[in-house]
Amino acid sequence: MVATIRAAVGLGFQGICFAQQPMIAFTKRLIVPQNVLLQELGGESVLLNLNTEYYFGLDETGTRMWSALTSSATIEAAFDVLLSEYDVAPAVLRRDLGALAENLIKHGLLELRDE
Repeated sequence: MVATIRAAVGLGFQGICFAQQPMIAFTKRLIVPQNVLLQELGGESVLLNLNTEYYFGLDETGTRMWSALTSSATIEAAFDVLLSEYDVAPAVLRRDLGALAENLIKHGLLELRDE
């Protein structure tokens, strides 16, 4: 499952190195801005920022990561849910989930909250 997690996150991250730990605090909460649309089809998703017209594709695992990130009280809670669902090393999941969240925030597809 490690390869699946990497493939899901890597789908939208061409040229980004996954070697570094995420800078995002896992104690924060992520929310979907009103200007972002999500369309799921066959387990995969496309996110669209209506203000910037930036779009981002997620495979089935990436879609599950999105769902966990946007429905959990904190990023750490999403991490715990995903860790229980996938056979992946905790450090790999933490790194890849953080990288996905950071990239989505960077492109206005998610917003960070202190809640």
